[in-house]
Amino acid sequence: MKRLLMLLLLLCLVVPAAAEEEEWSIWDVIDINEQELSEAAPVAEEPAAAAADELVLIVEGEDISARDDFINRIIAMGQELYIAADGKSQRAHYKEDIYVCKNFTVHLFNKNRDDFCIAEYPDVKLRIPNNLPSDKCKPYYYGFYWQDIAAEDGNPFYEAAAFRYDTKLTKEENMALAMDFMRQVQRGDYFQMSAKYEYGTGAHSAIMLGYDAAKDEIHWMDSNMRGGKRNGIRYGLVQFDEVKSVEWWASTFCLKGRGATIFRLRDDIAYRED
Repeated sequence: MKRLLMLLLLLCLVVPAAAEEEEWSIWDVIDINEQELSEAAPVAEEPAAAAADELVLIVEGEDISARDDFINRIIAMGQELYIAADGKSQRAHYKEDIYVCKNFTVHLFNKNRDDFCIAEYPDVKLRIPNNLPSDKCKPYYYGFYWQDIAAEDGNPFYEAAAFRYDTKLTKEENMALAMDFMRQVQRGDYFQMSAKYEYGTGAHSAIMLGYDAAKDEIHWMDSNMRGGKRNGIRYGLVQFDEVKSVEWWASTFCLKGRGATIFRLRDDIAYRED
């Protein structure tokens, strides 16, 4: 009888533990290109408090430029998707999922590009270059180079600034350069990096909302920076007007073999004529 009671007690202890393994609180995080694997922090189910008054996210006025209007629409749609997600992680596993980090930035661009063009090439449809393949990025990691697509082929971006970790410099010298690089961020910039930080390791894409010089902070929006897996399927958190210090950002990619790039829309973005 005592043995039976002991068995029942052990069963009661084991069953809840098995059930807990199905919870979302402990996930593996993986780069979308499945190049590197690392542990991730638990995904928050509540959206972080926005700091909407810190910077001008939407430029208003009757005579705003086509470029500002394009950026406005991208930011507004990003906010709409953030609100719709309601703090819940979205599937970011398959190549067609819009909540994969690069897919998210491309989705916002593609959904708003049809009304715009490069003034010099009014009949060319706008497009974002793909990330450069891994073998073309050496000796650096994959994630912060784009394929070289010319403006006449529809690329409306140019490389506004870049940071590449330089092994000939000290860690402190590299960090100073990385921080100066981040301070060049502007509203509407498309940002690419290869990072290693508390959220994981690998490539990431984001859209910058601006640099707050008074606080030395960066505002941005993205998807899948913070995320993980449930039942083998990757999910990512949508973020809008997130804020971190310049030092935090620089520390994520100021590492040997890593770096980041700021891609900025050209000044000659125009409205497409029907």
